[in-house]
Amino acid sequence: MHSRACVSAISTFGLALDEDLTFWDRHHIHTVGVSVAKLERFGWDRGTELISAAVGRGLRVANLIGLGPFDLANPRSWPKQQERLVRSIETAATVGAECLVFTTGRFAPLSWEAAADNLDHALTPVLQASKARHVPFAIEHTNSLRVDVGFVHTLKDAIDLADRFDIGVCMELNACWAERGLEATIRAGIDRIRLVQVSDFKVGTVASSQRLVPGDGDIPIERILRVVLDAGYTGVFDVELIGDAIVAEGYDRAVPRAVDHLGSLLERIGA
Repeated sequence: MHSRACVSAISTFGLALDEDLTFWDRHHIHTVGVSVAKLERFGWDRGTELISAAVGRGLRVANLIGLGPFDLANPRSWPKQQERLVRSIETAATVGAECLVFTTGRFAPLSWEAAADNLDHALTPVLQASKARHVPFAIEHTNSLRVDVGFVHTLKDAIDLADRFDIGVCMELNACWAERGLEATIRAGIDRIRLVQVSDFKVGTVASSQRLVPGDGDIPIERILRVVLDAGYTGVFDVELIGDAIVAEGYDRAVPRAVDHLGSLLERIGA
């Protein structure tokens, strides 16, 4: 496995936290993104202990993800989510996670601008905790079909919002590869990019969250990652697979194949 490759627990969506740990051991995966949702389902305290033990054996936790979205139009619901995010920050500090990745949350019927203002208010105590614990926060932009989890659908908007909040960005390749002016956006915002998520997409797909192993689709992954590296990105490249094709192939085949393809690509472009 390439030293700058990472595997998100989203890639093994149907596995529980303890099954993820076994899977990573079996396939010699050393750098991972841990799912907060899986951590909750397994049992937060026991799950944190298991992850910490794995870190002690050499596992690297590049990120915590799956934090769940705010309902930005309903401020009364924010305290519960704020509490969850602060607990995630504490867990990240405990296991040495290098950043937290979150999506902005549903916003209807608000305007984009009103949603951004509400997110500013909702994140205030969370970002205070993040800075106190030295755990970087990263906002992830999402596919425009996924308004249930976010209102930020371009890398450019994510970077603009990150500038406003003084946080990082998770660059989701599957959601921005066709974006206008992408190279210029990457170069201008590289200091904000904390994580780059990699998967593929087949032109003609009309459903959200139907991703492919890198190399199986139409995204010009190598060209874009060359830009990212040339701009000065020093972080990991996070394989995040999900969808029917991944399930049909099976995690034990699809994920290692993705890791191998990404590793070969990173070697080729000098990462």
